[in-house]
Amino acid sequence: MNAHPHEHEHAHAHAHAHAHAHDHDHDHDHSHPHGGVQGFLYDLFVPHTHDATDSIDDAMEASTAGVRALKISMFVLLATTVLQLVLVVATSSVALLADTIHNFADALTAVPLWIAFVLGRRAATRRYTYGYGRAEDLAGMFIVFVVALSAVVAGWEAIDRFVHPRPIENPWLLVAAGLIGFAGNEAVAVYRIRVGRRIGSAALVADGVHARLDGFTSLSVVLGAVGVMLGFPLADPVIGLLIAVSIVLLLWGTLKSIGARLMDAVDPELVHRAEHAIEDVDAVRAVRDVRLRWVGHRLTGSATIEVDGNDLAAATATAARARTHAREALRNLDEFTVTTAPRAHD
Repeated sequence: MNAHPHEHEHAHAHAHAHAHAHDHDHDHDHSHPHGGVQGFLYDLFVPHTHDATDSIDDAMEASTAGVRALKISMFVLLATTVLQLVLVVATSSVALLADTIHNFADALTAVPLWIAFVLGRRAATRRYTYGYGRAEDLAGMFIVFVVALSAVVAGWEAIDRFVHPRPIENPWLLVAAGLIGFAGNEAVAVYRIRVGRRIGSAALVADGVHARLDGFTSLSVVLGAVGVMLGFPLADPVIGLLIAVSIVLLLWGTLKSIGARLMDAVDPELVHRAEHAIEDVDAVRAVRDVRLRWVGHRLTGSATIEVDGNDLAAATATAARARTHAREALRNLDEFTVTTAPRAHD
C-alpha cells in the first residue's frame, strides 16, 4: 500500500522531466541553422547533438570505445598515407606531398590521444586527486604541435618547388590520389565523430571534424592536377602552399577548443540540463551554484540545493535523489557533489 504513492510520485516527476526536456530541445533546436546551405555546412563541420540517451555512462566502457576508435582510424589513415606516398613518387607532386605529410601527421596524433585514454583509466591518487583524465588535454597540446609542424614542412616544400620547379608526371594520378585522401579522411571523420559523441569526448569529436576538413583539403589536390592539365604547371605548388595555410587556419579552431578545456569551459546547455534535472526532485526548492568541469572525456561537478526544514536525514535523501537525477540527465557525469542548505526564507 505504501509503494503506490511513491510510484505515482516518481512517474509524475519522470513525466514532468520528459515533457520539459522535450520542450527545451524543441526551443533549442531553433537556435541553430538547420535549413539551406548554411544549415548544411553547419551540420557538416560543427556536428552537434541534443540527445544524451546514446551516451555511454560507464567510464571504462567509454575509454575502451575511444581507444578502439583511435586504433581503427589510425590504421585507416596510415593506409591512406601509404597509397598517397606511392602516387607522390609516380607524380612528383608537391601538393600531393603536402597532403600526404599532413595525413601522416594526423595518423600519428592518434598515438598521444590513445595513451591519454589509457592513462585516464588509472585510479585517482593522493597527488592526482582528480585522476589522470586531463592527460587528454596534454595530448591535445601535442597534437597542435605536430599538426603545426606538418604545416611548416608542407609550406617549405611548396616554396622550394616555386624556386626549383619540376614537371608533374601523370597528372591523372593526382586526381586518384586526391580522391583516396578524401575517402580515407571522411571514413575516419564519420567514425571518430560518432564514437566521440557516444563517450562524450570533445577531443575525439574535434579530431573527427579535423579529419573531415582534411578530406576536403585532399580534394584541393585534384584542383592542382586540373590546373596542370590545363597548362598551368605552377598550380601544383600554389595548391601545396594553400594546403599549408589551410592547416594553420584549421589549427586555430583546435587550439581555441583545447584552451577552453584548460580553462574549465563547458557548454552552457550541459549546466542547464543538470539544473533542470535537479529541479525535478520534489523536495528541492531552489538550485544554485551548479558547476561542471571536464576531466578528459568525463564530467565532474557540484551543486547546492535549498530544502525545507532542518531534517538532516531528509536533506541527505533529497541530495542523493538530486545526484541521481543529474547523472541520469548527463550520463557521462561521474562525481557530482550535492550540498543542501535551508530554504532562503527559513
